[in-house]
Amino acid sequence: MSAQPTPEPIDDARLLDTQRAFDSVAADYDGPRGNNALIQRMRQTLWDTVVAELGAGSRLLDLGCGTGIDAAEFARRGYNVVATDWSPSMVARTLSRAGDVSLGGRLQARHLGVQELGRLDGSFDGIYSNFGPLNCAPDLKDVADQCARLLRPGGVMVFSVMGRICPWEAAHYALRGRFRRAAVRGARGATAVGMNRHTIWTKYYLPREFYRAFAGQFRLAGYSALSLFMPPPYMVDRYERRPGWYERLGRLDDRFGKLPLLRDMGDHFLIVMHRR
Repeated sequence: MSAQPTPEPIDDARLLDTQRAFDSVAADYDGPRGNNALIQRMRQTLWDTVVAELGAGSRLLDLGCGTGIDAAEFARRGYNVVATDWSPSMVARTLSRAGDVSLGGRLQARHLGVQELGRLDGSFDGIYSNFGPLNCAPDLKDVADQCARLLRPGGVMVFSVMGRICPWEAAHYALRGRFRRAAVRGARGATAVGMNRHTIWTKYYLPREFYRAFAGQFRLAGYSALSLFMPPPYMVDRYERRPGWYERLGRLDDRFGKLPLLRDMGDHFLIVMHRR
């Protein structure tokens, strides 16, 4: 039997770097690009996937909820949601959404990082995570173990994860001569990514590479590329200049994003797993 890889030690300084980075942008995180059509397209894909897997009334756990847009949407649709995030400022934004009377008290928010799931009790029908919080997890195998503890047998996980191969990003930076930035997703282990003059420590994954941490306790139901033919959300200026043309590219994502090889690329990938 081959030896299992040793997880990187949890570095409190790196965790705090990431927390401060997201705290620094929490107040404006939804704007002025709050109506970013590329972000909304990716959100809709996750929403549709969760709804297809789990009926209203299900209990959901949101890992890395940000300002709570996804959690509020699911609560509005009749799901009971516990939303968690490592950034206290993001949690404060989510708590402000939770007070909306239209949510019927179905949204709770807790300041809890993905590395702290051992502090959480209860049983959930589904767990989801959108836009890459799990890329910041210092020990993905521990996340998998805690998700298995929290998720009922047969329960569903739907994760949107930043992928290792993003053709748009590689071309964007290489054409500008920024070759080191173009190659950043190829780094092994955590790499420093700048945001608002702060650092986010990020690991990029291929889908099967990501799934290995979960394979012992979860069955892979499938995965697909997000923003493969479409550009990444930070290139929304391109979309806004020619929305019709880029929507045609989006339809290529919808049609071909689940095909072998193509599904291993894109700005993110959407992966669905079932608890054994």
